[in-house]
Amino acid sequence: MLVSLRGAWRLFRLVVHVLHGIWVAAREFGAATEAQRCAHIQWWSAKLLRLLGIALKVEGRFANGPQLLVSNHVSWLDITAVHAVCPQARFVSKSDVRGWPVLGWLVGKAGTLFIERENKRDALRVVHQMAEALRQGDTVAVFPEGTTGDGQGLLPFHANLLQAAVATGTVTQPLALRYTEPGHAVSPAAMWVGDTTLVQSLWRIVTTPGIAVQVQVLAPQDPAGLERRALAALLSRRIANALG
Repeated sequence: MLVSLRGAWRLFRLVVHVLHGIWVAAREFGAATEAQRCAHIQWWSAKLLRLLGIALKVEGRFANGPQLLVSNHVSWLDITAVHAVCPQARFVSKSDVRGWPVLGWLVGKAGTLFIERENKRDALRVVHQMAEALRQGDTVAVFPEGTTGDGQGLLPFHANLLQAAVATGTVTQPLALRYTEPGHAVSPAAMWVGDTTLVQSLWRIVTTPGIAVQVQVLAPQDPAGLERRALAALLSRRIANALG
């Protein structure tokens, strides 16, 4: 009973926070500077994790300048966790995320680039958009696995989107994301795999105490001299080693 009440209270506060985020994005993002927009995104993301009862742990530091963030993918919370420490990141996300009620609109306001992963022509379009963003000094973030894993290991990395870093000579920044909870080195509650819906995942998270997410920022990787498949393999090994 107490677990359900705690979960309901967290959900209520989450709804209020999301509505506040919509109000801020609609009212202030249009005229906001880049620094102001990033400050809003970082504050909103960090608070969302706190409201869900998730502790944020960060190891390492991001490099300066344009970079392509490359991360493993465990949960729908991954973008929020990274934005809490790197709010300037523009994520590449599946096009169906844009259709999520409310959250899809907010994700779009954060500068997300949407891709139809099954469409090779659309992947080429997004690679061009990523390359242009990197040339302009932006930070872009991708999940090369293409979908969420169980957190126990990595799925094969798809190399297509890494071509943007290769073509522009932009440094890649590998990240290792790990969710834990008491008694589990890898949090079962944070996993988002199989037929689990967003609502089911959310309820598991708000009713599970002690979840933490660690964002481990590894040393940057220069893509010079590497083609995209070799770069993908190297980054996959480095992230897998960090996750143990």
